Amino acid sequence: MDLNYLGKPTTEGMEYRNVCLVTRMEDARCEEEDINEQEENEDQSEGVMVWEKFEHLAPEKKKKAWEPSNETFSFAGQEICIKESVDSFGALTWPGAPALCEYLENNPEQIDLRDKAVLEIGAGTGLVSIVACLLGAWVTATDLPGILDNLRYNLSRNTRGRCRYTPQVAALAWGHNLQRTFPSSIFHYDYVLAADVVYHHDCLDELLVTMEHFCRPGTTLIWSNKVRFETDHRFTERFKNAFDTTVLAEIPQEQIKIYKATFKK
Repeated sequence: MDLNYLGKPTTEGMEYRNVCLVTRMEDARCEEEDINEQEENEDQSEGVMVWEKFEHLAPEKKKKAWEPSNETFSFAGQEICIKESVDSFGALTWPGAPALCEYLENNPEQIDLRDKAVLEIGAGTGLVSIVACLLGAWVTATDLPGILDNLRYNLSRNTRGRCRYTPQVAALAWGHNLQRTFPSSIFHYDYVLAADVVYHHDCLDELLVTMEHFCRPGTTLIWSNKVRFETDHRFTERFKNAFDTTVLAEIPQEQIKIYKATFKK
């Protein structure tokens, strides 16, 4: 079966549209860059993930602010190397992402991603989408157009030959043309994932609209976020009013909460 399609093939009344194709040329470019970076990082040891202390949220080596780097994580039995960039906030891995990955890996009885259609909004460097794919999901990772090259690179280098399904990448601007680009009559996802999408920015209204667009009956939204600003608390209250919500996990020392949300009737 050709799996180079955005979302899941049509099954029992669900339709999915071919929006984005991962090309062989892109895979070849990523493979060549893999070899170069592997030679540069041969002396790096595999990181050890500790849930209780969340040691992986702090890099072992001190770096200058906004210094680009490769971050290494270990999830689903695989070493994951994430290329970061100084271009934008979206090209860095923030604490809510590894926290969500840790939860998804350790709680398959609550969140079973195997053969599920999964959408990540604000995917950034792609860590959450990579882990979801390694856990067996059909993944579509979305973010702003300027983030997609680095996102696509990280997805390809960390999932190629490791996953049952090829993850897809698509541009998504929160709150804009949602019904035209992702019509709810066609696109349906079992899970919508979001990590550290709430911080000091001017698109919180559009973010909530986007969450409401995708979190329809039958969809579960999982949102992980580090609390930083008063606006984060205000958004959380609006989030709770918009959906039926449950707190799945809390990491007080990191000020991170992971929420589960479903459509409110």
